[in-house]
Amino acid sequence: EKLRKIFMGENSVSFPELDGSDVRIGIIKTRWNNEIVTELDKGVKEALDKCNVKKENIFETEVPGAFELPLAARFLALSQTVDAIVCLGCLIKGETMHFEYISEAVSSGLMQVGLSTSCPTIFGVLTTLQKEQAEARAKGEGNHGVSWGFTAVEMGLLRMSALGQSKATGMGFGAVDGLKNEKKKEEGKKIGF
Repeated sequence: EKLRKIFMGENSVSFPELDGSDVRIGIIKTRWNNEIVTELDKGVKEALDKCNVKKENIFETEVPGAFELPLAARFLALSQTVDAIVCLGCLIKGETMHFEYISEAVSSGLMQVGLSTSCPTIFGVLTTLQKEQAEARAKGEGNHGVSWGFTAVEMGLLRMSALGQSKATGMGFGAVDGLKNEKKKEEGKKIGF
């Protein structure tokens, strides 16, 4: 299987070829640190385009800051209108403990949304010590938004496959020829997905 390698500075992550033509993606972005978040959003959309996600299957909304991301993501997940959600934001450490409290709350909150709703919720929030670090992770080849976009499509496909909502992809659940493989059921060898 051919893998697509995405470089993020010195690090990289590989993704299989992904057909996102039936995947519905939600993007929730903050207005706080808007310049950086806008660049991350461009990276996400670049990845979605490469995965053939249709423009009409992309839902976008904004919230004031990162602290509002988990609740907005929960509302979107509960609407059942998307297969995965990418939450975009940028937190830059200041002189107080505010950064630590918000970072922890947002990280935990977004994880809880995914676990409680079964809608993959991608943590697309940069948490950096300086603005220059955020810029390096939001622009050019180091744009983390690209990997978050691919991650959303891959996880959306995984969710769809797990819930029997798509052509089976073999993305970790069931047989490649379909989740409703009657022969497997008859043999009684497979429980669950």
